[in-house]
Amino acid sequence: MYLPLTDLLACPVCGPDAGLILYATELRDRRVLEGALGCPQCRRQWPVRGGFADLRAASTGEDDAAGAADREEAIRIAALLGITQGPGYLLIVGPAARHAPAVADLLEHVEVVGVDPSLERHDERAGVSRIAAGHALPFIDGRVRGVWLSGPAATQSMEDGVRVLAQRGRIVLEPAPPGARERLASLGVELVAEQDATVLGARVR
Repeated sequence: MYLPLTDLLACPVCGPDAGLILYATELRDRRVLEGALGCPQCRRQWPVRGGFADLRAASTGEDDAAGAADREEAIRIAALLGITQGPGYLLIVGPAARHAPAVADLLEHVEVVGVDPSLERHDERAGVSRIAAGHALPFIDGRVRGVWLSGPAATQSMEDGVRVLAQRGRIVLEPAPPGARERLASLGVELVAEQDATVLGARVR
């Protein structure tokens, strides 16, 4: 499948106003050989295998509903943050941190840092670091490639999320609090996309 074509594809479920996001795991000569297309609105995904995109039916995950849903959300997180490979660090803060292992499975040489107390009961594994923290994120400035703030963290840790973000790194707030666009702009973050309760921005200064 020709890579620029993905800019023209719309969700078969949500209709022509809902564009699809590509997560490519194998590209060659501007052709997508392997990956997935996901809808940020309904969160369904469609596979790309051997260059063939199958948009006939959304993934249902009947064989392993929890695992399929987790993978779909992991693809959405990686796609919105614009990260396809390492090296680097990615922060997922709040309830969405439960997807950290699935995101790590997608991104080679990226250390996914899950920040949520619930991760204490998870097993240690390669590619995932688990921590608990307060509203202030305990990281030095400007070193993280992507930050995903979910639940209360989207409001409480917004300034800190921007602070730890590298130049041109992306930040997602979900759900975004009222006035999020203005707050992000004042922190040097340019709005990339906004849909329903999700706001995506990139740090420009």
